[in-house]
Amino acid sequence: MEYTKYPHTTGSFTLPGEAGCEDLTLKLAEQWGADVIRDSDGTKLSDEIVKAGYGIYSTICIIRDHNEWAKSHMDRLQQTFLMSAPKTAESETVTICLLDDYFKEQFLVNTSEASIEYWQVFDRTDNTEIPRKQWEFDETTGTVAIQGAKEYHDYTVNFLAYRIWEEINMYNHVTNHWDKEHLMPVDPRYPDVQEYLLSWLKNWCVENPDTTVVRFTSLFYNFVWIWGEDERHRNHFTDWGSYDFTVSPEALNQFEAEYGYRLTSEDFINQGKLHATHMAPCNTQMDYMKFTNRFVISFGKKLVDLVHSYGKKAYVFYDDSWVGLEPYFPTFTEFGFDGIIKCIFSGYEVRLCAGVDVPTHEVRLHPYLFPVGLGGAPTFSEGGDPKRDAQKYWVDARRAMLRAKIDRIGLGGYLHLLEDYPDFVEYISHIADEFRAIKALHEEGEPQMLPFHAGVLTAWGKTRSWTLSGHFHETWKNDLIHINEALAGWPVKVDYLDFEDVKKQDLSEYDVIINAGFAGSAWSGGEQWNDSRAVERLREYAQKGGCILGVFQPSMTTGYMTNFRLADVLGVDQDMGERCCHGRIAYQKSENFFGESNLAAEHSSKFYAAAEGLKGAEGIYLTGSEVQVLAEDVTYSPIGEEVHTPKLTYHPYGKGCGIYLSHFTYSAQNSRFLLELLLKAVGKEAFRTQLGDNLYCEAAYFPHSGKAVAVNNSGQPQHLNVTLGGVEKEVDLNPWDSCIMEIEP
Repeated sequence: MEYTKYPHTTGSFTLPGEAGCEDLTLKLAEQWGADVIRDSDGTKLSDEIVKAGYGIYSTICIIRDHNEWAKSHMDRLQQTFLMSAPKTAESETVTICLLDDYFKEQFLVNTSEASIEYWQVFDRTDNTEIPRKQWEFDETTGTVAIQGAKEYHDYTVNFLAYRIWEEINMYNHVTNHWDKEHLMPVDPRYPDVQEYLLSWLKNWCVENPDTTVVRFTSLFYNFVWIWGEDERHRNHFTDWGSYDFTVSPEALNQFEAEYGYRLTSEDFINQGKLHATHMAPCNTQMDYMKFTNRFVISFGKKLVDLVHSYGKKAYVFYDDSWVGLEPYFPTFTEFGFDGIIKCIFSGYEVRLCAGVDVPTHEVRLHPYLFPVGLGGAPTFSEGGDPKRDAQKYWVDARRAMLRAKIDRIGLGGYLHLLEDYPDFVEYISHIADEFRAIKALHEEGEPQMLPFHAGVLTAWGKTRSWTLSGHFHETWKNDLIHINEALAGWPVKVDYLDFEDVKKQDLSEYDVIINAGFAGSAWSGGEQWNDSRAVERLREYAQKGGCILGVFQPSMTTGYMTNFRLADVLGVDQDMGERCCHGRIAYQKSENFFGESNLAAEHSSKFYAAAEGLKGAEGIYLTGSEVQVLAEDVTYSPIGEEVHTPKLTYHPYGKGCGIYLSHFTYSAQNSRFLLELLLKAVGKEAFRTQLGDNLYCEAAYFPHSGKAVAVNNSGQPQHLNVTLGGVEKEVDLNPWDSCIMEIEP
């Protein structure tokens, strides 16, 4: 496959080096144009590499690799609340083994009095707490005995446990087949731990004079990753934004002193559900997040200042132990970090990194140089095709890089794995030069955007900009992650709004406000929709000319006349069974989008094909006869009757409109379809000439340089006609390829 031959340039590339692979490290540094060499978790850089004239990144996970100290201070290990597996009572006495079902190498019960003070026992059938006098803990057996139990009721115990194996180290042992000592995480919440870590870091800075950047991975508290003993149920719970691993009696007591109320174990356990980021946050949760964030900043800044005092820069990794860091909190700049690094699989993760207020933004490309990927599929091992994987990830990342500047790219992992993959090595050479060419255009000036401003409304708002707590492969079932991925490469301005923003902010600046997700989730809004002030403001917004796009179960909550609180704006509602014997408004599917369409016939056909290909949702019905149905599902009843269900609708509302999509799945075609749909809805269809005539291609115009980048997001050759800077351009693109065009306005 032929790719555009970009001039070979150097810089803005971070290469993972490895002692014992000096020749390969230095060869690839030259071939890929690297200016920085880094170590990876579990590797060291030899003097030959360090002294070769490159910048040096050194990876530090400040809370682990202190086993000697930790073993003598076991009460200073990090902790979490766990809930025992439920046990059904068959008599008045129930005995529960606390760590049953949990990975014994990960947890150790904290049996101290300070810990037991926070334990709780629950009758989960009645959903009531059992008084302390009715249960006893036996430390020798690790069990809790409950007296006065009700037969055939379920009982659980909330308890505190030390984490005796740091989770990323644990993952690397399994993934990379390590046979090393298990590293334990210490908790800097305690003053003596802080003193120890500051002293350790000072000595480290002295002993590593050649390090130019200290790369913190990340700071103190890892995302929540609870493993099970049974390999068939290894992953009990994973959430990239949960705060469960930050707790301790010390932290909880400090919280009570500061906020004036006491948190309980149940505030974290939440009936065994914990607090996935997909749940709308409650007030106590937000209080605790802000409390933790203030501590992480207070001690984190001391570490950053110490690094700076030795003439080194401090970067932070936006993964792993990032909890409490909160890059989208307004307080983030207080750390004083010089850069942020984000591992990426997708375009929205590029935007997640690029939007942080920090001088340098660096992304770590996938696949990592690991034998297997995060999903367990082979990469640099038998059956793997890392070039294919790199190509897929790069095409998605590249479209986001056209819209938002990234300063550096790089790889992570173990260089020795590349020996059998020369095609991967060559492809990374191409990516590196292509990236530097795109970055150079950004450095001359920002790309031109369409006059279109999108707001995305969730319960989290800006705090969880560009993310749903996890990578695409972990959250692909949620419509909003697909919306985010489409938005990542659109030439439009994007903001993330919460419900307070809706109630207080001038919404007229937004061409569209998007609400997408399943009922009760943080993404659709959950109980936030109980506040009628938000409903009022959004109705007003649409009445005065705004467009509201609802996807799947937007504005959905219970207890009101309609299931969608914005049913009147959207023109549809969803029957969850309560209206199954009510009649439906009959309709004829519209032959054109919003009445008259000026789309060319061939283009219109592709447009409709994308709409018809989207998945439908059961129970959607019209709330008014003026609603236009643009796409529908047709199924058949048990007696053979056709059942028509709208899945894309348009509803004029005052001077604005509501649009409903039953589901949205990201693809090059669907992304383009949705953008054009919205442009037409808000009367800005004329700007679609800047998008070009090919659904599989995108282009970005950089007016300051008079150049544009055109990309092919498909595996087939494509021809693109596009108008940029008032100039019509025509270009042929090979599969997955890009090119730079001169624009002469």
